[in-house]
Amino acid sequence: MLAAVSADRLGMFEWKPEYGVGIEMVDSQHQQLFAIGRELYAAMSSGKGTATVGNILDRLIQYTKSHFAAEEALQRKAGYPNYLNHKKKHDELTKQVLEFQAEFAAGRVALSIQVLEFLRTWLTQHIQVEDTAYAPYVKSKAVA
Repeated sequence: MLAAVSADRLGMFEWKPEYGVGIEMVDSQHQQLFAIGRELYAAMSSGKGTATVGNILDRLIQYTKSHFAAEEALQRKAGYPNYLNHKKKHDELTKQVLEFQAEFAAGRVALSIQVLEFLRTWLTQHIQVEDTAYAPYVKSKAVA
């Protein structure tokens, strides 16, 4: 269990309007990722058992994979020229998180604030840099 929850951590997975990329489906999926992140943080910080935290982590990973597939399909449909680089970033995070998930499930690592901060930071930076870069292109091709 976490010793103390600081006020700045309470908004760890808070959705902010500036995260919107202007594609309704993508923004909705991003908001869902933040909601699952909040749920994971709440379960971890309230001392929920490993099984509960593990189930939420599993949902987060599955939803992330589904979201990545949807984004990639939009980019392919639009002929986005930086698609392969964007997919590579998705693949790298997926690999890293799946490795963590396996370690967590085997009891070799614990879910920590540092892991959640990494996920939140990756998510917000990816949205604000990578996703914001492809959104105008995809919208201009009228595929979103």
